[in-house]
Amino acid sequence: MKAGIVRLVGASILAALCAGLAAAQDFHDRRTVQFPDQATSDNPQRIPVIPKKQGFDGTLVLKGGRIFDSVKSAAYPGSLVITQNKVAAVLPAGSTDWPADATVMDVTGKTVMPGMIDMHVHIYSPNVTSSDTPADLKAMEGYAVLRGLTNLRYSLENGITSVRDMSGVMNASYILSEWLEKDMSPGPRVFAAGHIITATGGHAAERSSTYSAIYVREADGADDWRKAVREMFKMGASHIKIASHFAPGEVKAAVEEAHNLGLKVTCDCETIYTQMAVEAGVDSIEHPLPRTDETIKLMAKKGVAAIPTMQTYQDLFDMRGAYTGSPSRRFSMTSQSNFDMLKKFIAAGVTIGVGTDSLGLPAFEKSPNYYIAELKFLQKAGYTPAKALIAATRTNAQIMDMGDKLGTLEPGKLADVIVVDGRPDENLDDLAKVETVVRNGNIVIKDGRLFVPRHEPKPLLKPSPPETLR
Repeated sequence: MKAGIVRLVGASILAALCAGLAAAQDFHDRRTVQFPDQATSDNPQRIPVIPKKQGFDGTLVLKGGRIFDSVKSAAYPGSLVITQNKVAAVLPAGSTDWPADATVMDVTGKTVMPGMIDMHVHIYSPNVTSSDTPADLKAMEGYAVLRGLTNLRYSLENGITSVRDMSGVMNASYILSEWLEKDMSPGPRVFAAGHIITATGGHAAERSSTYSAIYVREADGADDWRKAVREMFKMGASHIKIASHFAPGEVKAAVEEAHNLGLKVTCDCETIYTQMAVEAGVDSIEHPLPRTDETIKLMAKKGVAAIPTMQTYQDLFDMRGAYTGSPSRRFSMTSQSNFDMLKKFIAAGVTIGVGTDSLGLPAFEKSPNYYIAELKFLQKAGYTPAKALIAATRTNAQIMDMGDKLGTLEPGKLADVIVVDGRPDENLDDLAKVETVVRNGNIVIKDGRLFVPRHEPKPLLKPSPPETLR
């Protein structure tokens, strides 16, 4: 009886807190109508599930390292205890409060921290794949999944345990997201947007974009924008990505529909469209594209986050010297103008997340350099290395509505953990020294290499060949 009352009171308190947050955001958070101990899918759709055993078979201890938990702003000595796929405890230095049969890894002198999150990737990107790949394969769903697995391996090796995919070839994003959530292959968690939603001829749907139809959903009119959002939700989207161009009524309809469904919306937009999106209640804006100071102030006021993706444009400037060729983006930009935009975000108090906008294999092959460079842009703009790491972990998780499960090393959180041979909270270059990666409680990178335990064969139903054979 007492336990039931406690459970009811706990549920009421959580519901009240979530309801207050939801009301502030005009956002239907399904956790307000779920019991606190309800097991759900580990994505923003929060689908109720029957709990099942996941992760390490027993208890794993990362002993004696420097703990950078992304809660505190400085590392401290301690040990991390993982039971199955959850963080069980963060112990002070010298404590051995773990089961006698635990598997213990000595990480003395190394830094234990949450797995990093990349908020903007294009795993499949058919338009930037090697030119010797036949065109029909570039646009093929199955080939896209294989391409995605290859690209994601590079991310995983370098300590990125979650990515937010921003467009996929047909249903490849959803297929890979579900596959990796079930630990069927090594790779980061994939939080998929599915298709970019834009108006006819909008970003990524230009006439010059040969494969636009397979990863863009063109929509016209408020009802069609609502329908497009519903289609993405139906297939399993973890968030909704929209892009300019659109009309005020269209973006408002899309945001309202996504929020009713409990999904966050991010916008790849510029100039007047960024203002429209912020006014409509979008949750984040991608890229350092042009917008007014008024829009930046409104972003800060309404709690709209920014994902600057600085390095992808720097790469483009280094290769081509200029940003050109997009009829849906008729503006000028330079490395300096982008950096000025980043500084304005920070000065205005806009929440900053970290994403690379990695476009296919050429970008993923540069991992972790792309990601480290992104963090160094933040450092150059005034962040400490520790603050940049918090943006890469805790802040990113909060922006994509996974802050209760990812982003920090706290008891009850999912065990996405990395071990770095260095002090990345003091020197960002040390992020190139990721030795061990634990994803969902499983050791997936060991000594810097992909680690796949040997398959344990299941027995036959009966001895074979049958003894009755003559």
